[in-house]
Amino acid sequence: MKCPRCSSDNLSVLESRADNVAIRRRRECDDCSARYTTYERIELSMPFVVKKDGARHPYDREKLKAGMVRSCEKRPVSIELIDQFVESIERKVTENFPREVPSRELGELVMEALRKLDKIAYVRFASVYREFSDISQFVETLESLKDKRPVNAALIKKNKNRPAANMHKESAGASNLLALTKQRATKQSSDKLLRAQDWAGKKSNAKL
Repeated sequence: MKCPRCSSDNLSVLESRADNVAIRRRRECDDCSARYTTYERIELSMPFVVKKDGARHPYDREKLKAGMVRSCEKRPVSIELIDQFVESIERKVTENFPREVPSRELGELVMEALRKLDKIAYVRFASVYREFSDISQFVETLESLKDKRPVNAALIKKNKNRPAANMHKESAGASNLLALTKQRATKQSSDKLLRAQDWAGKKSNAKL
């Protein structure tokens, strides 16, 4: 292994940490003092991903992770925790789909992981993945999240950047978002009714 900055192979390991899926090592270059992190994990034989149109593409770990990172943008979720969920998704895929996995199944696994990880990230991903076209779909999704725990206690302890207090704030935030979304949905329905009544009035006057 060489330093990504100066290409030197004089490297030192400052810290090593292992979990069920990978070994994380903090390294330092002895020549330029650059520090970076490496991961050692088992390379799984991943199946091909079958798209809606039947096209088959190689599984892309970085693409899946990037989608989860975008959904968790500006949320109290660490990259380490996202990596843990990516590993969990990959294990489920290899166990249930040894050769090919439908993209729909892969998307559902990502949604299941985000639902446990962070409620706001889940709604963000769901709105794009399920192609929400009406505000009622947001209301239905938010309703399904009420009184659901975002992530189990064991993972919360591992994620130092996400204290338990943030979970209560997140729950309150989701409730407020649900109330606001309902208000907007009601206003949208009322506006449609008023426009319909106005149109009906104009048609009646025209006949007279």
